[in-house]
This record gives sequence, structure tokens and C-alpha cells, in this order.
Amino acid sequence: MAMNVGSSSEEDDAVISAINTTPLVDVMLVLLIIFLITIPVVTTAIPVTLPKERVEVRETKPENVIISVDQQSNIFWYEARINDVEALTEKLKKVSAKKPQPEVQIRGDFGARYEGVGKVLLACQRAGIVKVAFITEPPPLN
Repeated sequence: MAMNVGSSSEEDDAVISAINTTPLVDVMLVLLIIFLITIPVVTTAIPVTLPKERVEVRETKPENVIISVDQQSNIFWYEARINDVEALTEKLKKVSAKKPQPEVQIRGDFGARYEGVGKVLLACQRAGIVKVAFITEPPPLN
């Protein structure tokens, strides 16, 4: 009497050629959950109102003071060159005493270093100027 313990067929020893996608689906579900949790945290920040770009036509009044800064950070009071910040501060102190106080308009060259414009702002602050404006080019119309 013979006893059959296992099958000796070749079907059981064949290699499975199908890709098992279960681990891939598990990883994708975990990533989906992580993204769903972190996206609200990233998008919620401190609420601030950002400035909008606007074109504001400014009238040049005769009492306004125009200070220009060229590419080499030279400072000009209208067309006259100012050699140092102290001289600019003294001129601005005379302007700040006027009632009503005129506006100081700063025309800074695009290629100028911030140092020149910073010196003008420092002089305005020391002289007590309340109104300071930056003159810029309007954006191109499309």
C-alpha cells in the first residue's frame, strides 16, 4: 500500500510572475493621509493684508522738495549736489519748519545702492520730516 503525501505536480513549483501591489497601495495611502494632515497647517498662517500695486498720479507741487540719488549714490537737492548728510539735514530742518510741511520726494536710480537712499531717509528722520514719498516709474500697460 502506497500513501500519497504531497502532490508532485509541476504547477505548485511554478514562479508567480504577477506584481504584488498591496505594499505599494499601503505606502500611497499613508502618504495621502500625511498630505491631508499637513496641507491645512501649511496654508494657514498669520493673517496679513498684503499691499496691492497701484498707480497713483502725484501732482508735483512747487513746495515739494525733490531729492535725487544717482547710480554712484550721489545726493542732489533738485539739481544741486549735496556733499554730505549733515548739509542735507540742515537744509531739511529749514524745510520742516514751514507750515504746512512740504513733502520730500526721493527719486532713486534703479541701479543705486540702498546706502544713498538710506542716507536721505536718515536725514529726513533727523530733520523731522513727516511726509516722504518715493517716485517710481509706473508699471507698463499691457
